[in-house]
Amino acid sequence: MENKKKKKGNILLFYLIAFGWSWLFWVPLILVENGISLPQGIINFLNSPYNPAAWGPLISALFVTYLYQRGPGLRSLIRRGVDFRFGFIWYIAAIFLFPAILGFAYFAAMLSGESMPELVAFADPISIPISFVFLFFTGGPLQEEFGWRGYAQTRLQKRWNALLASIFVGFMWAAWHLPLTFIPRDEAYYNTPIWGIFVSLILVSIIITWIFNNTGGSILAAMLAHTSYNWGNYLFPTLFSETGALIYIILLIFIAALIVIVFGARRMVRGEELPTKMLSEE
Repeated sequence: MENKKKKKGNILLFYLIAFGWSWLFWVPLILVENGISLPQGIINFLNSPYNPAAWGPLISALFVTYLYQRGPGLRSLIRRGVDFRFGFIWYIAAIFLFPAILGFAYFAAMLSGESMPELVAFADPISIPISFVFLFFTGGPLQEEFGWRGYAQTRLQKRWNALLASIFVGFMWAAWHLPLTFIPRDEAYYNTPIWGIFVSLILVSIIITWIFNNTGGSILAAMLAHTSYNWGNYLFPTLFSETGALIYIILLIFIAALIVIVFGARRMVRGEELPTKMLSEE
């Protein structure tokens, strides 16, 4: 009983630190937007690429892992972040599935007669692979996936089935982004209804969990999938279109449901148990 309470405390502490760190640097920008005066130097820093808000999940995962597991746990978490030893088919899924979904939705909306934004990214083909690398390191995957999948998903799916854990992680993932919806941004993603952010990230979370679990809990695979999700939104401005966004959500629902039907809700892998390296995480 004491061990179960400790594990629950671990998850709670992880989310408190992840949210607390990130919102500490995001909320002041909301206050400024609502007329609260802050020193210009602070505002400039918070609006700069040096704002450390997005690093909250990574910092929390590293801190809480070290707090409860010390060096061995920390080394295990980091090793999973560079674990590239998984099947080629999962590289294909991690890198190309989300762009394929967004691209299909984009062209389907175009064929329906809706006027779609131009595919600006394809005007300079060299920028396409460069943007993937840029997004991997600065667009969220590195800053977030050690936390969402590497720490939270790994532990929650030992208590719940993988589907329920994915839904919870996706919900918290969306909630963590909430301050960004109150700060003016150019991305269509943050200008959609809040319910759309929650629905889409819960569905994306299910798909990333499927990739994550089938690669033996490789955080690198989760980071690649997260990158490709952001990359797909960069390549195909699907969410700037109501029809495109609707088709995109329908496709996510279909694929998430297909994964659950084919692979099962319990583990989302072929077989009953998760790999030993994932089961050993506490």
